[in-house]
Amino acid sequence: MGRLDGRVAIVTGAARGIGRGIAEAFAAEGAVVIVADRDAAGGEAIAKALGSPAEAVAVDVADEASVGALLASVLERHGRVDVLVNNAGIATSAEVAEMPLATWAETIAVDLTGVFLCSRAVLPAMLARGSGRIVNVGSQLGLRGAPSLAHYCAAKAGVHGFTKALAREVADKGITVNAIAPGPIDTDILASIDEETMAGIVAEIPLGRVGRVEEIAPTAVLLASDEGSYYTGSVLNVSGGHVM
Repeated sequence: MGRLDGRVAIVTGAARGIGRGIAEAFAAEGAVVIVADRDAAGGEAIAKALGSPAEAVAVDVADEASVGALLASVLERHGRVDVLVNNAGIATSAEVAEMPLATWAETIAVDLTGVFLCSRAVLPAMLARGSGRIVNVGSQLGLRGAPSLAHYCAAKAGVHGFTKALAREVADKGITVNAIAPGPIDTDILASIDEETMAGIVAEIPLGRVGRVEEIAPTAVLLASDEGSYYTGSVLNVSGGHVM
């Protein structure tokens, strides 16, 4: 018996990186995984790799209508949503003095407003059932900040604050809301960082290395499972000591 047997779980941004790792871990624990990503082809490939009953649904988490269509599709096919993982996000680099408003707005729209839209969409069904788990993927940069990433740091700090506020709203209604704050993780985002900068980042990490996706996914499984039933409003820092 898997820890998530039969539970219907939506994982946004699941076509790659941390989202893919969480989707794979959920499927291994018996969940019906909805691979939700605006990369339709990538989402379909992951769902196919996971096997039945996983399925892919294309979604733009920053678009209210697209999120509504995602939820309608899931409810039509499965009748409920047990777990939502808000993982979809983008990361770009720009100093505040030179940052175009469009860059700021896009990051906030995807990384923060997307968390709000997806959470708001699943809540009525969760409230009606009197149960549900929402897991938000924040970032340790939302705790410590970083140069040239003010927009990303602001969005992730907002995710942490949203997590705590929503957790208080629904704690007495059978729904838990938590966040994971990963440190530097070996994904496509890190691949774009130059060698010198990467060496500087690693030098700041007490464990002396970046993390792996498979070191983040178990935390999501914990928060989505019965074993995580006493966690709510928590921001779990999984950063190799980069934040303490």
